[in-house]
Amino acid sequence: MIRILASVFALAALPVLADDHDDGGFGMAGLLSGSNKQDLPPITLSAGMPLAQAPLTLKSGTYYEIEIEADGSQELALVGPGFFRAIWIDEIVIEGLEIRPLGLDSVEFDEAGVMEIGFVAIKPGRYEIRVPGTTGETQRLDVVIE
Repeated sequence: MIRILASVFALAALPVLADDHDDGGFGMAGLLSGSNKQDLPPITLSAGMPLAQAPLTLKSGTYYEIEIEADGSQELALVGPGFFRAIWIDEIVIEGLEIRPLGLDSVEFDEAGVMEIGFVAIKPGRYEIRVPGTTGETQRLDVVIE
Protein backbone atom coordinates (compact mmCIF):
# COMPACT_ATOMS: atom_id res chain seq x y z
CA MET A 1 0.00 0.00 0.00
CA ILE A 2 2.83 2.41 0.85
CA ARG A 3 4.47 1.70 -2.56
CA ILE A 4 1.20 2.49 -4.35
CA LEU A 5 0.78 5.79 -2.48
CA ALA A 6 4.41 6.72 -3.15
CA SER A 7 3.90 6.01 -6.86
CA VAL A 8 0.72 8.10 -6.96
CA PHE A 9 2.48 11.05 -5.29
CA ALA A 10 5.45 10.72 -7.64
CA LEU A 11 3.18 10.75 -10.70
CA ALA A 12 1.25 13.72 -9.35
CA ALA A 13 4.50 15.68 -9.07
CA LEU A 14 5.46 15.15 -12.73
CA PRO A 15 3.60 18.18 -14.11
CA VAL A 16 5.47 20.37 -11.61
CA LEU A 17 8.77 19.00 -12.92
CA ALA A 18 7.78 19.56 -16.57
CA ASP A 19 9.51 22.09 -18.82
CA ASP A 20 8.60 25.64 -17.76
CA HIS A 21 9.67 27.17 -21.07
CA ASP A 22 6.46 26.68 -23.00
CA ASP A 23 5.29 29.75 -24.92
CA GLY A 24 1.72 29.59 -23.61
CA GLY A 25 2.43 30.17 -19.89
CA PHE A 26 4.04 32.76 -17.70
CA GLY A 27 7.10 30.60 -16.94
CA MET A 28 8.75 30.29 -13.57
CA ALA A 29 7.92 33.85 -12.42
CA GLY A 30 4.17 33.41 -12.90
CA LEU A 31 2.23 36.65 -12.47
CA LEU A 32 5.41 38.65 -11.97
CA SER A 33 7.04 37.65 -15.27
CA GLY A 34 8.07 40.38 -17.69
CA SER A 35 5.56 39.24 -20.30
CA ASN A 36 2.71 39.96 -17.87
CA LYS A 37 3.76 43.55 -17.00
CA GLN A 38 2.24 46.78 -18.32
CA ASP A 39 3.07 50.42 -17.62
CA LEU A 40 0.11 52.73 -17.07
CA PRO A 41 -0.12 56.44 -17.90
CA PRO A 42 0.97 58.55 -14.91
CA ILE A 43 -1.29 60.24 -12.38
CA THR A 44 -0.43 63.92 -11.89
CA LEU A 45 -1.11 65.79 -8.66
CA SER A 46 -1.20 69.51 -9.34
CA ALA A 47 -3.52 72.20 -7.93
CA GLY A 48 -6.58 72.50 -10.17
CA MET A 49 -5.32 70.10 -12.83
CA PRO A 50 -6.92 66.76 -13.88
CA LEU A 51 -5.46 63.60 -12.32
CA ALA A 52 -5.30 61.75 -15.64
CA GLN A 53 -6.28 62.05 -19.30
CA ALA A 54 -8.65 59.06 -19.31
CA PRO A 55 -10.12 56.34 -17.08
CA LEU A 56 -8.08 53.17 -16.59
CA THR A 57 -9.23 49.74 -17.73
CA LEU A 58 -7.21 46.92 -16.18
CA LYS A 59 -7.21 43.17 -16.65
CA SER A 60 -7.39 40.94 -13.59
CA GLY A 61 -4.19 38.93 -13.17
CA THR A 62 -1.96 41.47 -14.95
CA TYR A 63 0.97 43.23 -13.26
CA TYR A 64 0.92 47.02 -13.63
CA GLU A 65 3.24 49.88 -12.74
CA ILE A 66 1.95 53.43 -12.37
CA GLU A 67 3.77 56.62 -11.45
CA ILE A 68 2.12 59.26 -9.29
CA GLU A 69 3.84 62.61 -9.66
CA ALA A 70 3.19 65.70 -7.55
CA ASP A 71 4.46 69.10 -8.71
CA GLY A 72 4.44 70.59 -5.20
CA SER A 73 1.91 73.30 -6.05
CA GLN A 74 -0.24 72.15 -3.12
CA GLU A 75 -0.26 69.44 -0.47
CA LEU A 76 -2.40 66.75 -2.16
CA ALA A 77 -3.48 63.22 -1.39
CA LEU A 78 -5.21 60.38 -3.20
CA VAL A 79 -7.72 58.05 -1.55
CA GLY A 80 -9.13 54.87 -3.01
CA PRO A 81 -9.69 52.20 -0.38
CA GLY A 82 -11.98 50.14 -2.64
CA PHE A 83 -9.42 50.13 -5.42
CA PHE A 84 -6.48 49.46 -3.12
CA ARG A 85 -8.30 46.43 -1.68
CA ALA A 86 -9.00 45.08 -5.18
CA ILE A 87 -5.29 44.86 -6.03
CA TRP A 88 -2.22 43.14 -4.58
CA ILE A 89 0.54 45.71 -4.10
CA ASP A 90 3.97 44.32 -4.87
CA GLU A 91 5.93 47.45 -4.03
CA ILE A 92 5.89 51.22 -3.74
CA VAL A 93 9.09 52.98 -4.79
CA ILE A 94 9.89 56.49 -3.54
CA GLU A 95 13.31 57.98 -4.37
CA GLY A 96 14.83 54.52 -4.73
CA LEU A 97 13.34 53.25 -1.45
CA GLU A 98 11.15 50.17 -1.90
CA ILE A 99 8.18 49.65 0.40
CA ARG A 100 6.21 46.40 0.42
CA PRO A 101 2.98 47.11 2.30
CA LEU A 102 0.26 44.65 3.26
CA GLY A 103 -2.36 47.21 2.25
CA LEU A 104 -2.97 50.82 1.42
CA ASP A 105 -5.80 53.29 1.92
CA SER A 106 -4.31 56.53 0.65
CA VAL A 107 -1.10 58.35 -0.26
CA GLU A 108 -0.18 62.00 0.32
CA PHE A 109 2.44 64.33 -1.10
CA ASP A 110 3.51 67.25 1.09
CA GLU A 111 5.94 68.45 -1.59
CA ALA A 112 7.00 67.67 -5.16
CA GLY A 113 7.99 64.07 -5.80
CA VAL A 114 7.38 60.84 -7.66
CA MET A 115 6.03 57.53 -6.36
CA GLU A 116 5.79 54.35 -8.40
CA ILE A 117 3.37 51.59 -7.42
CA GLY A 118 3.70 48.06 -8.81
CA PHE A 119 0.61 45.89 -8.38
CA VAL A 120 -1.46 43.02 -9.70
CA ALA A 121 -5.11 43.75 -10.47
CA ILE A 122 -7.19 41.08 -8.69
CA LYS A 123 -10.88 41.77 -8.07
CA PRO A 124 -13.03 42.79 -11.07
CA GLY A 125 -15.25 45.81 -10.55
CA ARG A 126 -15.52 49.60 -10.85
CA TYR A 127 -13.44 51.74 -8.52
CA GLU A 128 -12.26 55.30 -8.11
CA ILE A 129 -9.18 57.08 -6.86
CA ARG A 130 -9.77 60.70 -5.89
CA VAL A 131 -8.38 63.75 -4.18
CA PRO A 132 -10.17 63.69 -0.80
CA GLY A 133 -12.74 66.39 -0.13
CA THR A 134 -13.29 67.14 -3.83
CA THR A 135 -16.34 66.51 -5.98
CA GLY A 136 -15.08 67.51 -9.44
CA GLU A 137 -14.72 64.84 -12.12
CA THR A 138 -11.17 65.97 -12.95
CA GLN A 139 -10.16 65.23 -9.36
CA ARG A 140 -11.28 61.61 -9.72
CA LEU A 141 -9.81 58.72 -11.70
CA ASP A 142 -12.21 55.93 -12.59
CA VAL A 143 -10.69 52.45 -12.72
CA VAL A 144 -12.33 49.32 -14.11
CA ILE A 145 -10.83 45.89 -13.45
CA GLU A 146 -12.16 43.33 -15.94
